[in-house]
Amino acid sequence: MGIDWLSAVLLSVRVATVATAVVFCAGTGLAWLAVKRTWRGKALMDAILILPLVLPPTVTGYLLLILLGREGPLGSLLAAAGTPILFTWWAAVLASATVAFPLMYVGAKTGFQSVDEALEGAARTLGQSAPRVFLTVTLPLARPGITAGLLLTFVRALGEFGATLMVAGNMPGRTQTIPLAIWVAAETGDLGTASLLVGIMLVLAAGAVWFGRVRPWGGPAGGTSRNRS
Repeated sequence: MGIDWLSAVLLSVRVATVATAVVFCAGTGLAWLAVKRTWRGKALMDAILILPLVLPPTVTGYLLLILLGREGPLGSLLAAAGTPILFTWWAAVLASATVAFPLMYVGAKTGFQSVDEALEGAARTLGQSAPRVFLTVTLPLARPGITAGLLLTFVRALGEFGATLMVAGNMPGRTQTIPLAIWVAAETGDLGTASLLVGIMLVLAAGAVWFGRVRPWGGPAGGTSRNRS
């Protein structure tokens, strides 16, 4: 039976989209806290959040496997609730989100560091509330870094292989994403399907890079900043 490449593409896009949405919310929020707030242990937290960027995906996958297993701290709770996620497409989402998270975090952090605090201060002196200052001043000025992180996160989530294989498996139509389908196609000698999927990945990645370079959101790539550790 041939590889269902269309199912793999659709699943990959769905997994990457959900993972990117989760990572966008978590990464942007934590990046804002890292730039705007100071507390003991912040440097340690920063290192932990970036760690998946330098760890081999199989190591990240193994740690997730321990965490989500029936004896793991999170897996036991999910099993008791009747909602285990190992070897489901949600496990693929979690693996992709974990591996791609540092890209969103670093991009958003760079964006927030580029914001001139004097502009935020001026908005506050004009009577703007903190949420309104964030939405109308901070976020627009930080948008280039945030958008770059968002694009990189989506492409990285789309191409995740090692961690996904360990926690979601390789079940056609259920958890088989594009990278896993390419691997199976190459192993079985189905070079036509492998080439097709590789081409699709190249188009998606090149499209994201182009989208990032033309900067359709407007504004400069950087700005004045006061860097914080």
